Amino acid sequence: MRGLLLLASFLQIGSSFGFAGPSLTLQQQQRQQRQQHAVSNTRLEASRAAQKKASRTKWIQSRGFEDAIAGGSDAMTLFSPCKINLFLRIIRKREDGFHDLASLFQAVGYGDTLELKKLDGDATKDAFSCNMKGVPTDMSNLVLRALELMREKTGIKQYFDANLIKQVPAQAGLGGGSANAATAMWGANELMGKPASLEQMIEWSGALGSDITFFLSRGTAYCTGRGEIMTPTDPLLEAGTKLCIVKPNVGLSTPSVFKALDYGELSKLDADEVLLPEFLKAESVDVVSGEYYINDLEPPAFRCVPELGQLKEKLKAVDGFKHVMMSGSGTSIFCIGEPSDPEQFQKDFGEDEELKVMFTEFINREEGVWFERP
Repeated sequence: MRGLLLLASFLQIGSSFGFAGPSLTLQQQQRQQRQQHAVSNTRLEASRAAQKKASRTKWIQSRGFEDAIAGGSDAMTLFSPCKINLFLRIIRKREDGFHDLASLFQAVGYGDTLELKKLDGDATKDAFSCNMKGVPTDMSNLVLRALELMREKTGIKQYFDANLIKQVPAQAGLGGGSANAATAMWGANELMGKPASLEQMIEWSGALGSDITFFLSRGTAYCTGRGEIMTPTDPLLEAGTKLCIVKPNVGLSTPSVFKALDYGELSKLDADEVLLPEFLKAESVDVVSGEYYINDLEPPAFRCVPELGQLKEKLKAVDGFKHVMMSGSGTSIFCIGEPSDPEQFQKDFGEDEELKVMFTEFINREEGVWFERP
């Protein structure tokens, strides 16, 4: 035993002075070499991946985009809000057949849900599904067009699985399809590592449709041109302003409403000089006079569907609603405020099988984050 202790002491002292201990067996040496080789290969693969990422980032930067961040989530679920028009003025008919308008848009907490997930790198097209019958699944769908636009503009060939859970009916005047497209653009940009700035997406969105640009604002904006020229404003009315949206089963296409437009019926109140300033200085819905809640598309829409005008008059008679008007080109009627007698309102409107009634509120989002369902 004493001899073993002396040998251990000698080996410890020898080690401290650089003397080698007992030699490794051939099997141990081979195992050590394999481990060193594996570590070397891992480091080489990591170096190649880093070089590939740096090359990709440099290429994206050369195209004028922000840095692409490789990390992050592979899937996200986003709320896709609707909008109402607090005023909508038709300015003129343009040579290209479209109309110049001036409108104050406000996002509301009623809308759809978009589930977006990155597909593997070998995917060659997007997958799309929707719970609502009649929603197109080809490239006429605004969600698919928005995803394709993001690939085209960023140069990043990332494909997605998009599942749209719709609540907003078509031809409602609430911008549901446009909101879906803007939500898809935002989500794709997040999942691709934010290769595009918000300003770039706003610029690109006009190619998809008139109202899409608005949904990239923070929730309140003054829109002109076809609606694609968007000037963001601070939230105008108190946070959480309540409203009720009533949508009859009948729908109206925007072209049919414009076809019935009588230019002699258009409001004479100037949007820039009168309407917008009245809303900008307001601190509550009570401050803005009812004469400034104008929608130039109401008369032609009511000619196309007389029942729509009758519905508006019935809703105006409900105690508690401060302002009642049609949104967009219809057929939804929104009512700012809450009914004083909810039970009676439910009997008169909520139980009517020909009507869809939604209670919601004004919403806005914070800088750098997407809208949330209230």
